[in-house]
Amino acid sequence: MSKGYFITGTDTGVGKTVVTALLASTLRRQGLHVGVMKPVETGCLQDGHRLVPQDSLFLRHISGCTAPQALVTPYTFAEPLAPAIAAELAGITIEIQHIRKCYQQLLAEHDIVLVEGAGGLLVPLTTQLNMHDIAIELGLSVLIVTCNRLGAINHTALTVTIARQRSQVLGIILNHIQASDDLAMQTNAGALLRWGKAPLLGQVPYIPILTAETINLLGESLSLDGLFQDSICE
Repeated sequence: MSKGYFITGTDTGVGKTVVTALLASTLRRQGLHVGVMKPVETGCLQDGHRLVPQDSLFLRHISGCTAPQALVTPYTFAEPLAPAIAAELAGITIEIQHIRKCYQQLLAEHDIVLVEGAGGLLVPLTTQLNMHDIAIELGLSVLIVTCNRLGAINHTALTVTIARQRSQVLGIILNHIQASDDLAMQTNAGALLRWGKAPLLGQVPYIPILTAETINLLGESLSLDGLFQDSICE
């Protein structure tokens, strides 16, 4: 039976797309037909009369997902803002029912669908809904990406606490966003094991240049292969 999972972060810019791409690459190597979805992408580049969702296009390339772009990212906005605000400025209404229909089409055509959120769980999606409501509406378990920097313990524990109120939490991936490290960065992994409130499933090393080649090479060396195994085999 096909499955879907929701990848969120403790904040914006923590590496959700990197982790989603790594998971897509790993699952694809296992022979699975992988679908990807980023329901809302803001900060898209303008190319003539169309908006280019760079994160979404990168995920499609890594995963080999050939679904129409309108299904993968049904809502795109130019302004790099929270989805609800970007949508208001663009005069567009985000409909969670439309997101669900797009997801269901992707799920019908793939073994697994990785759904990447925008920002953190409580980022506003509409005047009434936030990003967590997408995971809830689609019935998805949540994987949390946290950034290896000072503050990671609190940000991660807060996100796990909120996620567990209404969703199943798979665990935490700790992402390194710079090559050098300080004492906080050196101790965060151990601290998250103690106080993160969810399993620490893996760490992603610093990636200086994000390309398909680096993602595929890194994916071969990470021990994330069994992350979804039990769920896929149900």
